[in-house]
Amino acid sequence: MTSIPAKVTAKISANNPIVARIRGSVQQLLALASLIAILVFFSFASPYFFTPSNLVGILMAATVTGILALGTTFVIVSGGIDLSIGTGMILCGVMTGVFMTYWGWPAWAGVTGAILFGGLIGFVNGFNIAVLRLPPFIATLGMMLVASGLSLVISGTKPIYFKEHPDFQLLMNYSVIPGARFPLGVLIFLILTVVAAIVLGKTIVGRYAFSIGSNEAATALSGVNVVRWKLTIYTLAGLFVGIAGVLAASRLSSAQPVGGMGLELEAIAAVVIGGTSLQGGRGSIAGTVVGALIVAVLTNGLRVTAVPQEWQSVVVGCVILVAVYVDMLRRKGT
Repeated sequence: MTSIPAKVTAKISANNPIVARIRGSVQQLLALASLIAILVFFSFASPYFFTPSNLVGILMAATVTGILALGTTFVIVSGGIDLSIGTGMILCGVMTGVFMTYWGWPAWAGVTGAILFGGLIGFVNGFNIAVLRLPPFIATLGMMLVASGLSLVISGTKPIYFKEHPDFQLLMNYSVIPGARFPLGVLIFLILTVVAAIVLGKTIVGRYAFSIGSNEAATALSGVNVVRWKLTIYTLAGLFVGIAGVLAASRLSSAQPVGGMGLELEAIAAVVIGGTSLQGGRGSIAGTVVGALIVAVLTNGLRVTAVPQEWQSVVVGCVILVAVYVDMLRRKGT
């Protein structure tokens, strides 16, 4: 009887869904262990790290980055990339100010309009990628520059303050637990995490995102309308960008027209650190949340321990490189 070569046997085992699931769980556990190790390190490195106010600051930072990363998870799982989420978030914050301050909309309408505007940004990205066949890197890089410029043009290069809506800042800062500061924005992040996990793991949107990311050609040949589902995935990611923009504006009680560049790298880093493959077809929301916490804790810890800003960027950049390299090794192993 002819025996099956060892390489073929290893390949079959690697493609086994159970084996893949175990490897994904191991990756998440490693990310969680890394988060705990970083927390322990900075708690000894600085007496100011484990203070209630600093921990709240970490959660607030993780909220904005984490919400961006939730939407980015869908995009990367489908084999795409989105470089426009940072400046897109800033533009959605500016549109919140336009709707509520310039146009006099009530708060609920302004917030809804800004979130839908984020969905519009995502739809345009999806159209450029799925219909016009532009490479995701180029399409979203162009949108990144467009969003950055529009933020300055629409706002007149000046911040927009929510003077007529003083309660707007409560959307991010209101404490939902009496006697303890647990911001409403963090609760919104937790709710969105549950929603994103259900959508990615239990709905047809998530199923097709994994399928497109694993093998787009085979998915199309099986009768799936890949163009429609790519539009859906990028639009969904845009809605998360809109929510992040609203919360960022609420936190500052103003819409700042500058900034945003660099947030896309933090969000992508959070997704990759959490175990989502940059090649597509593999990922989880739980891993993304852990990755967002790692990025927030690392950035905060370096700041609290008085590490210079330029070295903070070096450390975060090295973490991104290591995460991508680990992803490559994991891919070679499968």
